[in-house]
Amino acid sequence: MVNDLIKRAIGLHQAGKQADAEALYRTILSVEPNSFDALHLCGICCAQQGRYAEAVDLLERALVCKSGVPSAYSNLGMAYRKMGRLDKALDSLNAAIECGPKYALGYYNRGLVQFELGQNIEAIANYDSAITLNPNFADAYINKGVAQAELRQYEAALVSYDHAISLVPMHGEAHLNRGLALAKLMRYANAMDDYELAIQYEPGLADAYRACAEALKKLKRLDEALVYYDRAIELQPDSPYILGDWLATKLRLCSWDGLYAIADRITKGVEDSAKTSIPFNMLTVPASPEIQKKCAQIFIKDRYPARKPILLGSSEYGHERIRVGYFSSDFRDHPVSHLISQLIEYHDRSKFEIYAFSFGPSSTDRYRQRLESAFDHFYDVKDSSEGEIASLARDMEINIAVDLNGHTQDARTGIFSLRSAPIQVNYLGYPGTMGADYYDYIIADATVIPMDHVEAYTEKVAYLPNSYLVADATRKISSNIYSREYYGLPDDAFVFCCFNNHYKITVDIFDIWMRLLERVEGSVLWLSVGMGNPVAIQNLSRQAELRGVSPDRLVFARRMDDVSDHLARHGLADLFLDTFYYNAHTTASDALWAGLPVLTCQGSTFAGRVAASLLRTLDVPELITNSHSEYEQRALELALNPVLLAAIKYKLAENRMVSPLFDTALFTKHIENAYMQMWARHQAGLGPFQINVIP
Repeated sequence: MVNDLIKRAIGLHQAGKQADAEALYRTILSVEPNSFDALHLCGICCAQQGRYAEAVDLLERALVCKSGVPSAYSNLGMAYRKMGRLDKALDSLNAAIECGPKYALGYYNRGLVQFELGQNIEAIANYDSAITLNPNFADAYINKGVAQAELRQYEAALVSYDHAISLVPMHGEAHLNRGLALAKLMRYANAMDDYELAIQYEPGLADAYRACAEALKKLKRLDEALVYYDRAIELQPDSPYILGDWLATKLRLCSWDGLYAIADRITKGVEDSAKTSIPFNMLTVPASPEIQKKCAQIFIKDRYPARKPILLGSSEYGHERIRVGYFSSDFRDHPVSHLISQLIEYHDRSKFEIYAFSFGPSSTDRYRQRLESAFDHFYDVKDSSEGEIASLARDMEINIAVDLNGHTQDARTGIFSLRSAPIQVNYLGYPGTMGADYYDYIIADATVIPMDHVEAYTEKVAYLPNSYLVADATRKISSNIYSREYYGLPDDAFVFCCFNNHYKITVDIFDIWMRLLERVEGSVLWLSVGMGNPVAIQNLSRQAELRGVSPDRLVFARRMDDVSDHLARHGLADLFLDTFYYNAHTTASDALWAGLPVLTCQGSTFAGRVAASLLRTLDVPELITNSHSEYEQRALELALNPVLLAAIKYKLAENRMVSPLFDTALFTKHIENAYMQMWARHQAGLGPFQINVIP
């Protein structure tokens, strides 16, 4: 009787009728409560319906009735895994393998749990065991590749994916993951081939459409990328962070239709703790510091929670000099290196020993060469895993680890989630909070983080007395003299200028710029060519025409390889117009160094207050406005009053060489003072606390 009922229930279960099967299993249990088969299969049924706590209870009862069944232990482990109880999952899977050493699925499932625990090497070993026992185990090859990719072993991952595809040629996920590995190797066109196959074999695979979009962005085919994002959103509208990626792509294209509606949707999602955007994409739209903080916290909790090993009480690092490690993907021709090179050279070697941990692309450009010479120790760790880099930093006994990336492209936040040093600092690359409790400090100043904003930062603020933004006072301005005509500018008209990236340009600022062109006869707006995407330039020209302004009055400045020539051409412009939500940062520093006035509107967030920080330090507060209307009126006033503008330019020229803004030696003393205070507190057994460096 019971056996017949079990067979009927299994038939229903195999037909996908879990609810009916479960009802029959429970009927059996009402008659025979210690039936191993009914308990085991009912537990599987509950797990398949997402009721993992019930599944655990039933599976544990089954194992009390009949121990030593590998599949039961394995299913129990998977139920614990779904509950997030990875330690219990591992215990169950260890038991599965102990009583079934030739049970391939046990090794495979243990690999899945170890991967989630960040134990990638152990996970790979388990996948290999599963493959040895079952050479046709395609999913084991796929997940082995995923773990290898996590260890940055991309070529090895490709081999694993190829094995899986040889077993199941039309496996969409295998092709998707193969494409992702190719993308990590910067072989984006090849990656697209795999993504397209993944879509062909699994048309509903939203992640494949999204991966296509991201590869197309790398190939600078942003308009095509949008099409794939649209399809991915259609298939999976709640895909993590996809709305923010869509928004960022639209901004890079200067395609503004529907933009603010999506921005509002993203913000409301963050308020509801949804994963609607990565933190960086929130910098470019109206958002409060509190929303940006919550966005960062959501992202950190999801992608980079604190992981073991964590250093506790490591004040035993007893060096004569404080060891400061700078971590970056941008030790090359990049704005971060443009700013920081002289600081590294000026560090006081009697008090500090300076280390570089470089995980960006290899380079032989002059910035890389300069930095390799400037650092006391330069480690190229681009091919190392985050765990290996954190271990190296601990082996070097770094006292203070400075993350120069933050939430920017090619960041390796996992290094810091593993606690690479007793003190970890967020500085320079990302203008906002990391949202993680394992970052102890953020370097700032009283303009970018006013005292009433400190609660919007998870780090303690280390306040520098002037601007937080370091500068390189050795930057040369070329003596080559080029005419306005050479750059396509009118000889006898007012030149407004903004060399910011296109994604910082929003509808509200563009409206103001176009009104200024209408009111200042013959004037032009000199913009950056950006990333060279012709669609963005076409869209900006079209938007000007829609506002009644001839597209001919937008002039696009081509990229210049020689920074000194780029700095020199600033002298051909009359006024730099800053963007609102994400200001000019390095770009503003360059303009002011070259003597070009920068007009800004001080915003509410760190990213929107940087230009004001520079201008206050340079003692030209008259170029700081506090509302959009005041910004527009001041720009018009400066454009129509050449005497007033000339006076400001004269003041800039006078202040440039005496202001703390470009006094890198003074800046170095101030940031070193902050580092010494951080380390002194740590040695005294005190936790992070607000630091105020006295000028």
